[in-house]
Amino acid sequence: MATEVLVVQTGTANTASVLAGLNRAGASPRLTNDPQQIYGADRVVLPGVGALAAAMTQLQDDGLDEVIKLRVRKNRPTLAICLGLQLLCRQSQESPGTEALGLLDTEVFRFPDSVSVPQMGWNQIDPGRGCRYLRPGFAYFANSYRLADAPEDWNTAWSDHGGAFVAALEKGDVVACQFHPELSGSWGQDLLTRWVDGRPEGGSSC
Repeated sequence: MATEVLVVQTGTANTASVLAGLNRAGASPRLTNDPQQIYGADRVVLPGVGALAAAMTQLQDDGLDEVIKLRVRKNRPTLAICLGLQLLCRQSQESPGTEALGLLDTEVFRFPDSVSVPQMGWNQIDPGRGCRYLRPGFAYFANSYRLADAPEDWNTAWSDHGGAFVAALEKGDVVACQFHPELSGSWGQDLLTRWVDGRPEGGSSC
């Protein structure tokens, strides 16, 4: 039986590609903005594209901000993608004055003007020690903002665009990616499959 995965309706995400990627990973994905369902689900994906302020407003209006905080703090299997990762931080330079979820004690900053902004395309992923789900490879990014500093107590994978930045974080079964695994070919599909199965040792190496 396929693993059910709930995908949070943030109002700022192109969820079609996320749902398709989860289907390919053997999951049975379903969109919802119901707080009780999201809290009780075995596995949840927090996607996002667009402005942090708009996404936070939607989460708060739907009563999802506190639910997501509880899931991550309790290490319930949760996958954050692109803006989903930035929502876990304190705040972002993109949306001054907007408080994000504050689960990561760090802020989000725009890439320097010395490089192409937004970053659109493939970039290398270099997992640090302790990473279980994340492996070396190339992933697809579409972002103007990034985390320059890794929060304490999280295992970090790095990439480089105008300097090192956080490509992804993981702690237990919580994985937060600045890149789009659903658009990252076989490497990204392997990551989704490992997370859906809850088997970080599974899949192939890239």
